[in-house]
Amino acid sequence: MTLTDTSPAPATVSAPAEQTWTPRLWGILAVLCGVLFLDALDVSMVGVALPSIGTELGLSTTSLQWIVNGYVLGYGGLLLLGGRTADLLGRRRVFLVALAVFAVASLVGGLVDSGPLLIATRFIKGLAAAFTAPTAMSILTTTFHEGPARNRALSVFSVFGASGYSSGLILGGLLTGFGWRWTFLTPVPLAVLALVAGWLLIPKDRSAAEGGHDIIGAVTLTSGMLLAVYTVVSAPDRGWLDPLTLGSVALAAALLIGFVVTENRVRHPLIRLGILRIGSIVRANLSIIALFGSYLSFQFMMTLYLQDVLHWSPLKMAMALLPAGLLVAFGSPFVGRLIDRYGTPRLIISSMASLSLGYVWFIATAGSTPNYAFTILPTMLLLGGGFAFGFSSIMAQATHGIDDSEQGLASGLVQTSGQVGAALVLALVTALVAGVGTAGDGGGFTEFHPGVNLVTGVAVVGLALNLIPLFSRRTPKHARVPA
Repeated sequence: MTLTDTSPAPATVSAPAEQTWTPRLWGILAVLCGVLFLDALDVSMVGVALPSIGTELGLSTTSLQWIVNGYVLGYGGLLLLGGRTADLLGRRRVFLVALAVFAVASLVGGLVDSGPLLIATRFIKGLAAAFTAPTAMSILTTTFHEGPARNRALSVFSVFGASGYSSGLILGGLLTGFGWRWTFLTPVPLAVLALVAGWLLIPKDRSAAEGGHDIIGAVTLTSGMLLAVYTVVSAPDRGWLDPLTLGSVALAAALLIGFVVTENRVRHPLIRLGILRIGSIVRANLSIIALFGSYLSFQFMMTLYLQDVLHWSPLKMAMALLPAGLLVAFGSPFVGRLIDRYGTPRLIISSMASLSLGYVWFIATAGSTPNYAFTILPTMLLLGGGFAFGFSSIMAQATHGIDDSEQGLASGLVQTSGQVGAALVLALVTALVAGVGTAGDGGGFTEFHPGVNLVTGVAVVGLALNLIPLFSRRTPKHARVPA
């Protein structure tokens, strides 16, 4: 399979005319950013509230993890189906319906008194987010013209994602003091407000004139992805060599192989596999795995260390990790202009280099008891810079040159890579940390060192993959397109 490079590069021809940013255009962007903010807010708030939920509902640690993993299973497993559905049925319709389901699931989750029902609402919210996330990205990339306008919009978009996650950490610490249910109920009025604004502002679009639903492809892909994520999440407790784990791996592999075979034969495939012949898109999807997988796994380890080992309060822990989110929030608005000037490949390389340097610095200086000012704070600043440079650049590269009819596919593909990749890396990190924790002394940061080594390796591999094209002597002429 030949990989064709079409990554956005510095402009060598005259740039297209600047798109006029009307009040309605700003309103549409505000709705899309609000939904992204809401998704990030919800995830971080619930994470802070887990101990209180377990105490009130009598849930074990194993049961509590499914409040998080249920969301991941629904979200990561159906993202591609969500993006393709938006392309076929109309982006506005799918976006509004999924947002309504998200609001209802949030309300029910804040009212139930049963652990299994709470986990079910989290899974349903994950399903809803699997449709709102790629659809929002698809609406953005089809509303804002490719070039400066889209790069600027993506920069603003990423700011709200970072702000939502950071705000969720702080709000989660505050709201949990009044009761964990508020962490579920707070997103409800915000979702309703976004729903009304989206109904009024987002223009109607038509369903695809041609195309169809690839039912076999949807079933095999969704089942394979769900089973793969479930296997990785549950394997640390069950054992990697357990017959059920091995059987799940084999069945997931068979389903995914069946999906590839199906996509090469059906008339209207869920994924046009030809999109994976574009080198820049393949690198964007691998880069988002390195970005999300390493960043979220490292933050997970720091959360456990600061709360369980140092016994910091949730609010104090959130403030300690906040510098990274603030750097993303304040730095991302400038990334669009940097993409226009330097192109996405250089920005992604800078992102991967900043991430790798942050993890290497942590390993070199942490020891058994990392100092916050000397080790943790510089690391979080480097990671925040890497995320600020990387997220918008990767999203721009992943959707560059793609026809409007497949923007949902491209958006869903890169977001699926990020979510599923993060789940896989986090599961491996958790297994490493748990193994050392049972065999070691259980004190200080020592038990987390293998996990930090793994996320460092993931970031370094991401950097190497993006450096490879620089050493290629042959660069296709059509790769030199306006950013």
